[in-house]
Amino acid sequence: MLRFLGLRLARALLTLVLVVSFAFVVLRMSGDPALLIMSADAPPEAVAAFRRAWGLDDPLWVQYFRYFTAIFQGDLGNSMRDGRSAISLVAERIPATLALTLPALAIKLGVGIPAGIYAALHRNSFADRAVMLLAVAGFTVPSFVLGLLLVLLFAVQLGWLPSGGQDSWRHAILPVITMGLGGAAVLARFTRSAMLEVLGQPYMRTALAKGVPWQMAVRRHALPNAAIPTVTIIGFMIGSLLAGAVVVESVFSWPGVGRLLVVAVANRDLAVVQCILLLVAATMITANLVVDLLYGALDPRLRVTARGEA
Repeated sequence: MLRFLGLRLARALLTLVLVVSFAFVVLRMSGDPALLIMSADAPPEAVAAFRRAWGLDDPLWVQYFRYFTAIFQGDLGNSMRDGRSAISLVAERIPATLALTLPALAIKLGVGIPAGIYAALHRNSFADRAVMLLAVAGFTVPSFVLGLLLVLLFAVQLGWLPSGGQDSWRHAILPVITMGLGGAAVLARFTRSAMLEVLGQPYMRTALAKGVPWQMAVRRHALPNAAIPTVTIIGFMIGSLLAGAVVVESVFSWPGVGRLLVVAVANRDLAVVQCILLLVAATMITANLVVDLLYGALDPRLRVTARGEA
């Protein structure tokens, strides 16, 4: 088991290094931050001094080595726009992002999973078709389109809710619904598919043939086994909470991490972009690691495999 955990942690660390390295190279190859941050009529001497002050005139491998050395010392750099620590800038925006993503995650779980289970237990019924129709619609409509439609209806036409900002809890309703509905649609589809696959297994027919009540067979056999593939999707959703907020925060002018990332990319604010990408990658990797551990709790066969690997 210890070897199992060690391999997962090593893989997670390698993935994190690769993600950060890729972002490091791409950001520096995509444009010169000095030309974007300095004014268009800035003298060449000032631009050269800016590059020298931020180490942009050093070879790429020198910048890469210096960046990773600073990371291991807990220093993720400073913003090129105002000189503040990148960590502090990102930390200021995290509460605003969590104010959207956590309620949205609750909607995904509270709507998607029960809807998928109900549709599977009433296969080919009117309710099943209705749930799947809504799920396909929610899955295929991009979040920015759904957000604009909600703004047009509830903010412009009806005037019930504000279209953007963060002045009160009412400003969070539309972005939370926008983020929650798409995820709920995905969960409903996957949960229904997982339940239907389990309901068709021989052990379900055997349990019913032995006289086990339908409700008990579903509760004891179908739901635990269907939870395994569903946990994968839930883990991915939890891991992508910060990344998934980029579009929605931009549409609703919500001052969170996602909107900060968009502004930082546009300004080539390297330290801020790298800090956010590091945070997103670490969140997704941690969520995947937790999912791997949950597999062992849900399926005893995986625990046996893990002991064999150890």
